[in-house]
Amino acid sequence: MSAEAAPAAGDPRFYERSGPHPLSRVAEAAGAAAFGAERSLHGVAPLQTAGPGEVSFLDNRRYLPALEATHAGAVVVRPELAARAPGGTATIVVAEPYQAWARVAALFHPPLPLRPGIHASAVIAERALVDPSAEVAALVVIGAGAELGPGCRVGPGVVIGEGVVVAGGCRIGAGASISHALVGERVTIHPGVRIGQDGFGFAVTKEGFVSVPQLGRVVLEHDVEIGANCTIDRGSVQDTVIGAGTRLDNLVQIGHNVRVGRLCVIVSQVGVSGSTVIEDFVMIAGQAGLIGHLHIGKKARIGAQAGVMADVPAGADVVGSPAEPKQNFFRQVAFLRRLARRDAAGRRPAGGGKAG
Repeated sequence: MSAEAAPAAGDPRFYERSGPHPLSRVAEAAGAAAFGAERSLHGVAPLQTAGPGEVSFLDNRRYLPALEATHAGAVVVRPELAARAPGGTATIVVAEPYQAWARVAALFHPPLPLRPGIHASAVIAERALVDPSAEVAALVVIGAGAELGPGCRVGPGVVIGEGVVVAGGCRIGAGASISHALVGERVTIHPGVRIGQDGFGFAVTKEGFVSVPQLGRVVLEHDVEIGANCTIDRGSVQDTVIGAGTRLDNLVQIGHNVRVGRLCVIVSQVGVSGSTVIEDFVMIAGQAGLIGHLHIGKKARIGAQAGVMADVPAGADVVGSPAEPKQNFFRQVAFLRRLARRDAAGRRPAGGGKAG
């Protein structure tokens, strides 16, 4: 079965739409001034496909040819590139186009409005407190003593365990489960997330393993975002903490007692072992692995697939496995390449003829 033709961005079957909006209103949303005749704009689209009624943006010089050839009605662009837009295209000139583009796209595609109420198939314990303004979808289970704050949206099949507190303005995606947790305001939890399960703690004996009771909690501070299918273990005796504004990509594992600071970015398939401390503004690229009990300093950056086995100082860039400072790693790579080229040259027969 062939798919139906759909708009380049914001298929109305899936995304709320608003507008059309005049150019002046779009520029206001971007926090900038517009240059060009007033016009009506009804949506957003990439430079390559945008038409006269759509807004696009440029934030990367690599796409200058697409800007010069665009048919967009308006583009969000840096001051030094505004003159490269076609004559019929209005420009919205800003220092940070991608940030402005986010606000413009949100103008045309605002979040779906809340539909307060509890679906008939949801199971809400008698001692649970659900704010009347919250939206609770089908097959949700909310345990005794749990609290769901104002303006929350809880997707189908979510389980919120006993005593869990979810503050106002949160979004919890389908099939997520939350136990032993305190969730701050405006937290987004995507589908399939698991929060608050036992940490990986056990004692080794001659007879086998003895599980150690995990008696801590998970604390998600305000404005955290947790990607789909992430897992965050509760602490053993301390809390596992994700700091305000931090974002986890899909498929991230956070072990027990880990403390992640504010405004960190942790990319897909990263694993952080127990009791590691990650300070504010740290960036960890995809598939990196951190052993337990480490200290990662403020504004450190850890490269993709790095194996981090020692503390990382504040502001450091580390790559490789075992991870080491970026400069050292690439110096070693360059040295090995030179050796390989020298070895290959030494193996060639003199004069380029065949060895006989």
